[in-house]
Amino acid sequence: MNVLVGVVAVGFLLTISDRTAATTEAGSADVSNGKKIFVRYCSGCHGAQGQGEGYPLLGRAPANLASPATKERSDEELIRTLHEGKPNMPAWKYRLSPQDSKDVLAYVRSLSSERDK
Repeated sequence: MNVLVGVVAVGFLLTISDRTAATTEAGSADVSNGKKIFVRYCSGCHGAQGQGEGYPLLGRAPANLASPATKERSDEELIRTLHEGKPNMPAWKYRLSPQDSKDVLAYVRSLSSERDK
């Protein structure tokens, strides 16, 4: 029984340590979860690295999310765009939970940090 409890505790700690957390103006967010969501829903247009190299929906090139222009936008502006969409981007407010939206935002913020390194 003690061995089982130890194994469960170690598994729990490993799970926690695998999650990358980031803090945005909107609060605590999970970059790892944000990346999973981004890959599933966003990378088709924005590209795997978020640089707009994906498929252009409705003619206009997708935004480069690793650009300085995106970095300068506030969290509120980026969340609003994510929720409401653009003429060439669907609205995601009905598909993503508030926490998922924060996680995607944290991942998008990490793209510009990676670019700056």
